[in-house]
Amino acid sequence: MVVTTDVYTYIGVIIEVLNEGLPRAAWVIIGDQSSRSLLSRLRISHSMVVTQITLGTLLSIIFIAAAPQLAAAFVPAEVRAASLTYVRISSFSALSSSTEVAVSACTRALDRPDVPLLISSCKFIINIVLDLLLMSTFHVGTHTPTVNTQAVIRLGCDMSAAAVGLLYFLYTTTRLRRSSEVGSSGGESVTPTIAAVGILLRPGIFTLIESAIRNALYLWLISGIVAMGSDYATAWGVFNTIRWGLIMVPVQALEQASLAFVGHAWGRWRATVGTGNLRAKATRGDLFDITKPALRSTAIVLCVEVPLCIFLAVWGAKPFAFYLSQSDAVASITGKMWRTIDWCYIFYAISTQLATILLATQPRWYLYQSLMSNILYILPWCIALTIIEMTPENAWKYHAVIFGGSLVVSWVIVMVMVGLWAGKLLKGTMRLGLVYGGSRGVLAS
Repeated sequence: MVVTTDVYTYIGVIIEVLNEGLPRAAWVIIGDQSSRSLLSRLRISHSMVVTQITLGTLLSIIFIAAAPQLAAAFVPAEVRAASLTYVRISSFSALSSSTEVAVSACTRALDRPDVPLLISSCKFIINIVLDLLLMSTFHVGTHTPTVNTQAVIRLGCDMSAAAVGLLYFLYTTTRLRRSSEVGSSGGESVTPTIAAVGILLRPGIFTLIESAIRNALYLWLISGIVAMGSDYATAWGVFNTIRWGLIMVPVQALEQASLAFVGHAWGRWRATVGTGNLRAKATRGDLFDITKPALRSTAIVLCVEVPLCIFLAVWGAKPFAFYLSQSDAVASITGKMWRTIDWCYIFYAISTQLATILLATQPRWYLYQSLMSNILYILPWCIALTIIEMTPENAWKYHAVIFGGSLVVSWVIVMVMVGLWAGKLLKGTMRLGLVYGGSRGVLAS
């Protein structure tokens, strides 16, 4: 039943489209502390959180209603019937995830990383306690733990952490609002408004489209992996566990930090050159100040990822895969997967950090680089796989080229796009879009 738990990951891919819409616009909007008042940023933050919670609730209801279809798409036929309850329980992850991501994005952009730290800490502690009480060999009661028990534990962790994070977010923003109002004659409201959602939607539409296209193509590929049978699908799930748990965590942590600081630097530069100047010309010093956080995070991530990838390739991948799956066949397949494309994740780490320059300054350019990667490389492969006769024996030959190659192609495209971005800013030929609702009226950002 290990493969059943992977449906949680695939549901998460769908939820990711929601979580990468408005929340990824936080860096260029809420992170702009030079052109926007604190109260304006708080109002936009509250509006984002309310919107994401509403959409997450609706998505959870849709997942519950469509549980049979989700199981048919992402669970091998051998265990599909037994997986429906797990799918329904996992459906509520849309609500918990949308709440957690919205709160984390807002507070990071507000320079309050203690809020997402509290969320992660609560999730970690609650998970340990519930695992000991319900899943361990000396658990409370006489029940036999099942995969559904694991789903309930994860749901409890996610919902509890999201609730704690939301309460601490409200407490934090209330304190920020009161401190901002001290000595101020203004009575600016921080109540959520549709207009504030509209401010986020202008850059957020680019990140939403980017995520929808990227994840739709990914799910297309995943449905083919599931069709390769239980061992192959389980190996892919274990590979993803290693990838997300060990490789992507430091990459994404540094990405969040880079986004916040690049967003702040971009806002300072726009305020310096004039928020009404839509063809502002940057100096080399300006460019360095804006991109310095991304360059630093790139250097740090290389120091972390290179030794980690070498360790997993030489010693860790296959034994860890066996520990997770308790299957020699799955461990062998996973080890082969990792040894084939581990080096590609070095390029992924670099491109992720450098792409923060585009996302935190010009989200439209972030969309362009993703479209080029997905439409020029991933989409042709998705179409080709519909006519290629794949078997579990030869499937990884193609999937390695697709998944590993996409990381290298993305790195090349991001490097080119960042170079073009820098060149246009130096020449003063880049059009800087309008953003409304700042502290000085209608502002450019």
